[in-house]
Amino acid sequence: MTSGKKTPVVPRRALRDGVYEALLEKLLDGSMPPGASLGIDSLSRELGVSQTPVREALVQMEHTGLVTRVALKGYRVAHPLPPRQLAELFDARGMLEVAAAERAVAHTDDLLPELRAAHAQHVLCAHRVRKQRGDGGPPADYSDLREYFQADWEFHLTIIRAADNRFLVQMAESLSAHVHRMRQTADHGALDIDQAVAEHATILAAFESGDPEAPSKALRTHLAAVARRAAEDA
Repeated sequence: MTSGKKTPVVPRRALRDGVYEALLEKLLDGSMPPGASLGIDSLSRELGVSQTPVREALVQMEHTGLVTRVALKGYRVAHPLPPRQLAELFDARGMLEVAAAERAVAHTDDLLPELRAAHAQHVLCAHRVRKQRGDGGPPADYSDLREYFQADWEFHLTIIRAADNRFLVQMAESLSAHVHRMRQTADHGALDIDQAVAEHATILAAFESGDPEAPSKALRTHLAAVARRAAEDA
């Protein structure tokens, strides 16, 4: 007779998520470059876990496009987005985010405190990255870079959520993995931190101005600038 107890799923899920985060950091620091083979057995030994959470994390990554799986060859790190797909990504972001900004204007009073907080966090994370790169070289730990990218994306998500449309949020979340894929091969010595922080400040000021057309214009300008910088680095 069985005890009837269910197997707890939270610890296993937490372990999978921990492995996923560890693999993301390897993508950021360049230790898993595009095209690199990802052996489940070797990764499990390196991370000190069983093969199951590694396999689950890789399946999750495959769904996001960060890794690919080839029959009989296993998993590999996805190659950078080609120029056409990069342009399509920013085209999609422009349509989604500008539309969200136009709708968010109606909720400016509620949005502003959250957007100011998101911008402050972005500025803080940018400061941490600059501090670790004081000598011009890459930091020993890329957790600061991951936090910076998360803060950057959270600024955008704050505006999208303010549009008060759950489907816009879902579409943005589906794009987030592709945005990360674009960043995973960033030149870690030439990040556009100063430009991004300044452009976010302009977007925040646009919402503060009370001009209903200013936020969408500022956001459109920012995305165009990011697309241009990404194309130059491709």
